[in-house]
Amino acid sequence: MTKRTVGVIIAGFFTLFVAFAVRYAYGLILPHMLPAMAISKTQAGIIFSSYFITYTLLAPVFGLLVDRSDARVILAVFVTVLGIGASLMSLSATVLQASIFFALAGIGHAACWAPVVTVVMRWTSESRRGIVLSVVDLGSTAGIAVWSVMIPVIIGVFDWRAVWIGLGITAFLVAVANVVLIRSHPPNAPGNPDPDPAPQTRIPIREAYRAIFRDSRFYIIGFSYSLISFSILIPFTFLTSYATQELSIPYASATALVAVIAVAGAVGKLILGHVSDTVGRIKIMMLCGVLTAAGSLGLILSHGLATLVLFSAVFGVGYGTLWPVYAASARDLFPKEYAGSIIGLWTLYHGLGSILAPVISGWTIDVTGTCFWAFMLAAISSVASLLLLLPMAGKTRFEGK
Repeated sequence: MTKRTVGVIIAGFFTLFVAFAVRYAYGLILPHMLPAMAISKTQAGIIFSSYFITYTLLAPVFGLLVDRSDARVILAVFVTVLGIGASLMSLSATVLQASIFFALAGIGHAACWAPVVTVVMRWTSESRRGIVLSVVDLGSTAGIAVWSVMIPVIIGVFDWRAVWIGLGITAFLVAVANVVLIRSHPPNAPGNPDPDPAPQTRIPIREAYRAIFRDSRFYIIGFSYSLISFSILIPFTFLTSYATQELSIPYASATALVAVIAVAGAVGKLILGHVSDTVGRIKIMMLCGVLTAAGSLGLILSHGLATLVLFSAVFGVGYGTLWPVYAASARDLFPKEYAGSIIGLWTLYHGLGSILAPVISGWTIDVTGTCFWAFMLAAISSVASLLLLLPMAGKTRFEGK
């Protein structure tokens, strides 16, 4: 592995670190934002959904651009946009303001996932792709874990608005690192493990999309992705509020549950990401559905901190594993020239589930007065996601049509 490859991996790690820290800090800060802004959980869900609306609409665009443009420019510019959106969240006084500012952060994050995984896959051989992507995606869980510990400290010393400023500054530093470390393509030299095609040999956009849209299994994985995305976002939005408000768990302990999810997710990425290189992506995707369903059910049946920690860990293993495995399947199961476009298109499905989850679950909590039914929806959605994949369990490659 060359020094440049290591640099790309490091840059990818920290890009996902700050992107997912910004995304999931929202649920951690929410118990303080709710009374400060005098908003309901449905309104809180609307703010979170605004992030995913812009993220969803633009992710396919960036997936397409990274196949045809300089990834270094994309990652530097839009990680800066992410930082601006996070910083502006500190000024939020109304639902509309917070929605606009978080939507701006969503634009920045839209340029993080598909470009990062696409560039990393270009620099990585097929035999090591699953484990390397899992290592890079450790950045997402590390960001969640680190900030879940830092947020109670920052709020204790300052307030919740200071957390958003800190996240914005972190994003600006990562944007600078991307300028220094990211390169779009490895050199097409002898011995390069997986040389990327020269620009003139790239498949035209229309032809690429025609080939993708003709394969029904592209849609199956997409809908599965949507359902499990719906599932995982509910605990990430309301777990801290559930633990503090319904179970009377201290705030610092409640945020630590998210750190447990992140640490367990890191273990899942490393172990199951590696296993997916051998047994196939589809089987591991299905296992993720089992784990997230069991974790969600366990969380709503728990009445003490010990069982909350246990089922947070179960949920975390499934959550942490699913992102790199879904991404790696795009490169494994389709022609490599389509990878960025497919990841971007699948993000539409991911975004649909993510847009709906905060609003539907927030409304459910407001109506019923409890998180029970919202978390039950998460479990049901996870089971549905794995059932969709069941007919494909024995497949390892997409067949051309």
